[in-house]
Amino acid sequence: MAAAQRKTNWFAIWVSVGVVVVLVLVGALVVWMNTAAKDPGTLPESGGIDTTTGAIAVGEGANELATYIDFMCPICGDFEASYGEEMLGLVEDGTITLNIHPISILDRYSQGTQYSTRAANAMYCVADSDPTATVAFMQTLFENQPAEQSEGLSDQELIDFAKGVTDADVASCITDGTYKDFVAAMTEKTPIQPGASGIGTPTIAVNGEVISNSTIPSPGSLATLFE
Repeated sequence: MAAAQRKTNWFAIWVSVGVVVVLVLVGALVVWMNTAAKDPGTLPESGGIDTTTGAIAVGEGANELATYIDFMCPICGDFEASYGEEMLGLVEDGTITLNIHPISILDRYSQGTQYSTRAANAMYCVADSDPTATVAFMQTLFENQPAEQSEGLSDQELIDFAKGVTDADVASCITDGTYKDFVAAMTEKTPIQPGASGIGTPTIAVNGEVISNSTIPSPGSLATLFE
């Protein structure tokens, strides 16, 4: 009886070892997947693009106004139509630096063409190659904004619109999706609006503090945010 009690249960040991190995492998896989999901891929090289946050800086004002936009988002289009000129006025008079964050949360509304990602990628292509054309290209995309549930603009249309605002050759950058991974990684960093349960667009931040869209002043009063 004593000899039987001393017998090593190798089956139980190997099962335990197997479980530990599986847990280690699963843990490693989760870490790898998380790392891969956040890999920004090719980074823009323009000094006007913050490769940590994805912000495309326009102007050099002491205050910062950050906008997180999806080019398929109709409310973003409305926001640009209502506040775009006013924001640029604040840039020009030195009140703000406008930090534009092109993000992608509405790919599912473009019939499989990933328009939000492609448009954001195109925005980075232009901003990286010719920072002076950043705003004009953004305005063009909103002026020609496709409806949700459509295929969105084609790559060739994005290229043609880019040619309308810059002499820089961004065709291959657009068709190759050079910054698609960067768009995805930066989208994950989008802050959540107060009271919201997930990422929404447009999202606005004033000097680093995200504000609720319901608290944005009426058109013509944006300057009050920096008083």
